[in-house]
Amino acid sequence: MQILLFKQKIKRNFSFLFAGIFLLSACQPALWGTPPPPPTPILPTATFTLPPPTLTSTFTPLPPTFTPMPVVIDQTLLWASPAVPAQLREMLLQNGFQISELKQASVNHFVDVVQPVDNSRNTSIWTYALVAPFPTLVDDVTSQDLRSAWSASSSAPFAGIPLLMEESTLMTFSALWGEPADGAVQIVSADELLDTAWNQMPAWAIIPFESIEPKWKVLMIDGQSPIQKGFDPRVYPLIATYQLTCADPCSDPKDLSFQNRNPNKLATVILTGVTALVRATAATMDAKGILYPGEAIREILLEADITHINNEVPFYSHCPSPDANQETLVFCSAPRYIQLLTDIGTDVMELSGDHFADYGQDAMFETIDIYKENKIPYYGGGLNIDEGSKPLLLEVNGNKLMFIGCNYKEGYSTATDTVPGSVPCNFEYMTEQIAAYRAQGYLPISTFQYHEYEIAEATSQQQIDFRVMADAGAVVVSGSQAHVPQVMEFYADAFIHYGLGNLFFDQVSKTGRSPKQNEFIDRHIFYDGRYLGVELVTAFLEDYARPRFMTPAERDKFLLEYFTKSGWDFLQAGQ
Repeated sequence: MQILLFKQKIKRNFSFLFAGIFLLSACQPALWGTPPPPPTPILPTATFTLPPPTLTSTFTPLPPTFTPMPVVIDQTLLWASPAVPAQLREMLLQNGFQISELKQASVNHFVDVVQPVDNSRNTSIWTYALVAPFPTLVDDVTSQDLRSAWSASSSAPFAGIPLLMEESTLMTFSALWGEPADGAVQIVSADELLDTAWNQMPAWAIIPFESIEPKWKVLMIDGQSPIQKGFDPRVYPLIATYQLTCADPCSDPKDLSFQNRNPNKLATVILTGVTALVRATAATMDAKGILYPGEAIREILLEADITHINNEVPFYSHCPSPDANQETLVFCSAPRYIQLLTDIGTDVMELSGDHFADYGQDAMFETIDIYKENKIPYYGGGLNIDEGSKPLLLEVNGNKLMFIGCNYKEGYSTATDTVPGSVPCNFEYMTEQIAAYRAQGYLPISTFQYHEYEIAEATSQQQIDFRVMADAGAVVVSGSQAHVPQVMEFYADAFIHYGLGNLFFDQVSKTGRSPKQNEFIDRHIFYDGRYLGVELVTAFLEDYARPRFMTPAERDKFLLEYFTKSGWDFLQAGQ
């Protein structure tokens, strides 16, 4: 909408006086009585006649009167401080303004960073993020450490490492915090910030929220992160206020206030690994309560807009009582165990698992009925191959999401035109669906029930197969099958995680720690139709059933191992 600001222009009429000078002649009476008689003429002997004088008129022009030109205020012309971020400038342009680089006299509108103003019109609130390259161990810094780094007096992990930022960001926080100490800040153009940070690891940076992308890791400040659902901007230090003011009174009735972060446009999706409520896991649930396995991680799963569970095992009314020492690999779960999955807020069920058909068609039909009764949509399997192959389409806070999955292994995908089960991987069909829905604005998430390996590294064939989905347009490609967590990579604008490990399963070592007890819970962030990236939540499986969050020391060791194996062998902050 173009802003039309009307201002009455003052018209001045100037009149010019033209004076006409007339020479007037007339007979007038004498002032001193009757005049004497004329004298007697004497005739001259010679006559000499003087020529009449030549009269030359002279005209001296008057100097011109100076008429000042009035300053015409252009109501569409706006001066934006160099501190104003690029997206806010773009929003002002879209609202009909022309941005002037100079504070010239004809400019009526001005926008600049100001100290926070409550309940004020024409005020834009801008959220910034503290970020580091994705394979960074540091998760959280204090606001005191951040301000100390600004003054080059910090002893935190990033001590002595300059904060990277573009020039507008520097000018913004210089206005709010004062000028930084020498060497505390390194100015980098916006299009080079990410590469500069990765090349200079360890590194950190301050960027506008709209510049977040998957290769950045968003660091919390005092436990607050703008990509998390519980974010509280009132206690977050990286908030800037920009205000639009006018030389003449602003006459536009519309409030020109903007923001770069709207919580109603944010969506979070949690992807998990293997769930199998059988053997010792089921026995522990019977002994300690059905909800016991999820108690430690329940809140983070509930908080997500979409929590994905890959339950590989059918629910079956005739399932035998759990046996912690069961040797056969034919599994089922008692229907009452669905309480665990509903208690943790399951929103999407993946049915591509190897064991879905272990107890035949009756068990699969009963399982699907249970999911329908609990309003849990599913994909990767179903009542038949047509239903199971279809993508699952969801929309959360304006973000259109697509889930598609399959079972890669021969002999485990039992779905046919008439028989339920997991569906086989049809790469031609899946890539066509991914490309078609991506073109419609969906953000595809592709998951696999792939081969299981006892190593963290992805095999060459696994890389080829997962990358096919990324090439088709998937923004996330995730392995649901792994018991041992696997490595990750950024490829073709996608995040690929080859295996997340177990979620609820009894693969706990009786002697020492097993790699199968380490777990990734991947929290993916979407905003306004864009994929922003992933937060790696790390957990440790214990008591044959119950994952808990890793301690800081456990987490650092686990992440460092997997970052290194993923090819990100960088020096870490504080090392």
